[in-house]
Amino acid sequence: MTTLKLTTAQALVRWLTAQRVELPDGSTGPLFGGVFAIFGHGNVLGLGSALEEYQDQLPVWRGQTEQGMALAATGYARATQRRQIGVVTSSIGPGALNMVTAAGVAHANRLPVLLLPGDTFAGRAPDPVLQQVEHFGEPTMTVNDAFRAVSRYFDRITRPEQLIATLPQVVRTLTDPETAGPVTLALPQDVQAEAHEFPRALFEPVVHRIPKPRPDTRELAEAADVLRQAERPLMVVGGGVRYALAGRQAVEFATKHGIPVVETTAGRTLVPHDHPNYAGPLGITGSSSANTLAAEADVVLAVGTRLQDFTTASWTVFAPDMRMVSINVARFDAVKHGAVAVVGDAAESLTELTGALGDWRVSPSWTERAAAERAKWDAHVDTLRSPVDGVATYAQVVGEVNAASGPDDYVLTASGGLPGELVGGWRTVTDATEPTMDVEYGFSCMGYELCGAWGAAMARQDRLERGGLVTALLGDGSYLMLNSELYSAAFAGHPFVAVVCDNGGFAVIDRLQRGQGGAAFNNMFSECRTAHATPPQVDFVAHAASLGCFVLPVTEPDEFADAYAKARERALTERRPAVVVLRTHPSTWTEAGAWWEVGVPEVSSRPDTAAAREEFEAAKARQLRYLAR
Repeated sequence: MTTLKLTTAQALVRWLTAQRVELPDGSTGPLFGGVFAIFGHGNVLGLGSALEEYQDQLPVWRGQTEQGMALAATGYARATQRRQIGVVTSSIGPGALNMVTAAGVAHANRLPVLLLPGDTFAGRAPDPVLQQVEHFGEPTMTVNDAFRAVSRYFDRITRPEQLIATLPQVVRTLTDPETAGPVTLALPQDVQAEAHEFPRALFEPVVHRIPKPRPDTRELAEAADVLRQAERPLMVVGGGVRYALAGRQAVEFATKHGIPVVETTAGRTLVPHDHPNYAGPLGITGSSSANTLAAEADVVLAVGTRLQDFTTASWTVFAPDMRMVSINVARFDAVKHGAVAVVGDAAESLTELTGALGDWRVSPSWTERAAAERAKWDAHVDTLRSPVDGVATYAQVVGEVNAASGPDDYVLTASGGLPGELVGGWRTVTDATEPTMDVEYGFSCMGYELCGAWGAAMARQDRLERGGLVTALLGDGSYLMLNSELYSAAFAGHPFVAVVCDNGGFAVIDRLQRGQGGAAFNNMFSECRTAHATPPQVDFVAHAASLGCFVLPVTEPDEFADAYAKARERALTERRPAVVVLRTHPSTWTEAGAWWEVGVPEVSSRPDTAAAREEFEAAKARQLRYLAR
């Protein structure tokens, strides 16, 4: 066996450059598309020196916040359908802890990222070092142990040769659709610089192919038997269908068997909007059309979904006596709520299930309900796409962006009111060949929007030549929470459009607060404590411009479409983010009419809260009837 004497950091970076992956079109590309890095003590000399040495093979991008970089890597993974992975490195202490929130985002959304936080000295000779948190009874514990709760795989490399054993587990976790999520390798700074004779074979190029496990034939037979007994089946398409590249198979399955199909948040844009079987998006941020069919369905075929509460309306959207068949690559998800579980890849499972069903097809009258109910929802959304009191609505913004978007465009949002507007109101471009939306609503992380857009723009650079762009929609609250990666994208030359909807505060939480009987308090700026008679207002236009962006303010609602078109043009020609800023109405929303369980106080001096509690109890009774079935 021949060996190479390398430092731990050199070996890790060299290994990263050797990993390849099979892409959706059958070609191969780098598994690790690049590294986001902020250097400090703990990573600048060991890992930083190694990255400099291999920079021609592994591009390195400088961010402004560790959380922002890790969120960008998360957006990158989603935009590549989990086929390519971003790496993020930080110094020890606060730099490392800044990535924990982003790790939570990746974990909740089942998205692969590789996090390489610097760590304190394994040798402990200089302890306590700068930024070290000491635990009186546990000297081996560092702040990086906080990543354990939000990592699919965690390891601390305390000797160089440990890489030989852990790196296969790293790539297994990142590329297996059942376990995909964040991997954290904590790297003590002394160990990064230590050398070892590594086997050359560790650095030989490897092409990884995403597994597509086939289902158990007995599980398929049981699922087919349940479906054949159905009179009103409903198919729920989730994010697992996206990552299995199974959108075409899902639509063909629904078409062949006449099953109405609805989408989860993570599954949005998999089904063409004008498909006759499409009933709309499901759940709280979905549509009344999909929810109506869900309430009547006697069998629900859930494909590639973890059945989050916003999808199930806290388990009140389905009929109590319905039966569920769940196809999922993860048995953890497939067995939820007593489902008939089919464990396997979505594409393989649907192909084999349709073979088992043969020519079975539901009554045309049930199939036709999908288009009829969706038409009602579309008409309702159309009524919302107009200004209110001379101020633009979210629905109007979504509609204008939707109208200007083509098959190479990609739209993104995360928190606040915009997920409901985008999920409920978007109409999928019919000639798109892949998903065109990212709504981060697994963790609902404020601040994801601009960072995720940067990562998605990096992943989709080939679309720029065809005029395709990423557009991020966000509120003023998210902008103020995390905006510094606008400068990172502007500096690096990764264009996208950001539409900043200023409604004067955290309007969606204000809606929740007041809608459940609470008093308006501490959400809208008008309801927050201040020492000023006239508090200062944020100049989003000047701020975004100072970060290197082209900025267009919109003063009248009917100016938005032209401003958005101009922003697209400038982003493409100048290769930097373009930002459109406009006021949006704070209390006009797209409502799907579903219930969401939140903690309404059981005892309150407010009559409105007492009334809300009565409504809560009634909804809770419906939920319990379902759970007790």
